Amino acid sequence: MRVLQVSAELFPWLKTGGLADVAGALPAALARVGVEVRVLVPGFPALRDAFQPAQAVAPVALPWSEGRAALLRGTLPGLDAPAYLLDAPGLFDRPGNPYADTAGVAYADNHRRFALLGLAAARLAEGVDATWQPAVVHAHDWHAGLACAHVSASRARKRTACRTVFTVHNLAYQGLFPATHFAELGLPAAHFAMEGLEFYGQVGFMKAGLHFADALTTVSPTYAVEIQTPEQGCGLDGLLRRRADVLHGILNGVDYALWCPEADASLAQPYSADAPQGKAVCKAALQRECGLAANSQAPLYGVVSRLTEQKGLPLVLQILPDLLAAGGQLVVLGSGDARLEAEFAAAAAQHPGQVARRTGMDEALAHRIYAASDVVLVPSRFEPCGLTQLYGLSYGALPLVHSVGGLADTVVDCTLEDLAAGTATGFAFREFEAHAARRALRRSLALWSRPAEWAQVRQTAMRQRWGWDTAATRYRAVYEHAVCGV
Repeated sequence: MRVLQVSAELFPWLKTGGLADVAGALPAALARVGVEVRVLVPGFPALRDAFQPAQAVAPVALPWSEGRAALLRGTLPGLDAPAYLLDAPGLFDRPGNPYADTAGVAYADNHRRFALLGLAAARLAEGVDATWQPAVVHAHDWHAGLACAHVSASRARKRTACRTVFTVHNLAYQGLFPATHFAELGLPAAHFAMEGLEFYGQVGFMKAGLHFADALTTVSPTYAVEIQTPEQGCGLDGLLRRRADVLHGILNGVDYALWCPEADASLAQPYSADAPQGKAVCKAALQRECGLAANSQAPLYGVVSRLTEQKGLPLVLQILPDLLAAGGQLVVLGSGDARLEAEFAAAAAQHPGQVARRTGMDEALAHRIYAASDVVLVPSRFEPCGLTQLYGLSYGALPLVHSVGGLADTVVDCTLEDLAAGTATGFAFREFEAHAARRALRRSLALWSRPAEWAQVRQTAMRQRWGWDTAATRYRAVYEHAVCGV
């Protein structure tokens, strides 16, 4: 089966979050289960520079008057199959991240940029590349949501029989634009309707994917249930409940070729579940690197995250006094909300030797933090899947999580029962409140005071395997059902 994967990000070339990790790892996993995958990405500078050799496939007509765009076929290093790049310099050749300028202000023409990505996907679905035509277009998140709408329009015109699958990575980010922009999207007028992509008087790219796709997936079983509720449905829960028969929760995986402490070149010393001694070396090395006190007995807590309220970082600040009073240390890597950045900076200035802060997203440093940390903090208000806790498990950094979404699916709390059964892998709390997070923190400190039990839980955590092969098999089944209806 031929599948075109459409994504705005692709690891290792362009990453702002977990979407890139998924888009980068899934093609190889699908190939192992017999799916022929090609990727379509926008011509952002980092992707364009890695793309080689580029062969023109066809121009892409713009729904507006100015500019040019073309589909190129080539390769990206490390991907075994050809890839497509949407070359539109006027739209994609810009500084900043894929969605905003260097000041963090969203580009005013994002509706055009990502509508064109969906339109290019539809052209490939129609067979504009005479050498390869997909049976399924798999669109990732709101940036690719209009691919489902454009393919649906092409099917209505009898230009393709291609089916579509839409994956929700985070329902909170919906790609909403003023209704006045609809005329620039290249879609039939009838698509701007309640039974279409109209969302409370706006154009909704996420809603387009949810409405027009033949099958829907999201990135964990629990999140698939949660988004059908008013609390986490972000105004789309009614639509999701109506489409529940084609909605599948498929847990993201980990690429253990990249996230394995036994073979990670960025670490001071490799280690494994059965030979964990190197973890202490990694901890000492990170303490030196980040200016923390050299103390092997201090439990080290790590945060690798966008600094946003959604990620539960205010809870970390609220429990920080308890963590520090118990002799713990905290290292934070990330950037985002200016207030949170300032508060973590103030904590680092006030508690030198116990709190360290690094801004931005440094992939190698992230690996070193997982390797050095005894606990990784993931207290998200909501979390579709989460990869942070999965990386923490692999590196023996026991996750402390708010039990929602994929966090609930992957972390077993250190209750007395689960400790006795040998299944505990971390610390979880259910209420999104400081007092609940504080109790989970105290459980982690209590376990830390019992080294033999800590070592056993850490070994259990490191032996967990959340690989991509299981997910790929489920995606293949979704593709087959979308195409064949069986």
